[in-house]
Amino acid sequence: MSNERASAKTLSRTTLTKLLVQELAHDEAVVAGIGNTNFDLFAAGHRPQNFYMLGSMGLACPIALGVALAQPERGVIALEGDGSILMGLGCLTTIATMRPRNLTIVIWDNGIYQITGKQQTATGGSTDIVAVARGCGIAASEWVRDEAHFAKLLDRRFDEGGPILLAVKIDDEAGKGQTPRDPALIRSRFMKGLGTGRGGALEA
Repeated sequence: MSNERASAKTLSRTTLTKLLVQELAHDEAVVAGIGNTNFDLFAAGHRPQNFYMLGSMGLACPIALGVALAQPERGVIALEGDGSILMGLGCLTTIATMRPRNLTIVIWDNGIYQITGKQQTATGGSTDIVAVARGCGIAASEWVRDEAHFAKLLDRRFDEGGPILLAVKIDDEAGKGQTPRDPALIRSRFMKGLGTGRGGALEA
């Protein structure tokens, strides 16, 4: 285990998601992975620029990459769990190759597949997701030490380069909200939020 990983504190996913939403100031797109990741995002502050993944494990980062490439002047944040990113590690090599300067990836890592019974993931053992990301070519990858460090890392300028990947050791508390299970509505609302289509009302 790396010293960075070993020294990282275990933090609250719910608290950090609220902090992230509070930091948004420029209509940034946020793509949240399945389960508790998008439950917390919805509870922290529903907005049309949020995309809530339903059932498609491992696709938050590929979708966020597409948005980042299509709208290079918009900040894009992918929120993904450790289990989900492990299902699609190849996307990290693609992101490293395409080098979108406006993409930030946040990996919530509690070392378990939380919503299916808390089975251990590879990151709950010897796999260090920051080391994996660096090996894939995302040089600006690091473990979040604490809440202040998280806020500092989020507050970056595109001219500092990118993409970046932030891994956070988190608790296993359940998500605080429940997203509407209507994929077409979520999609159309998100498209409207990005200025690319007409969306409907999505009640908070």
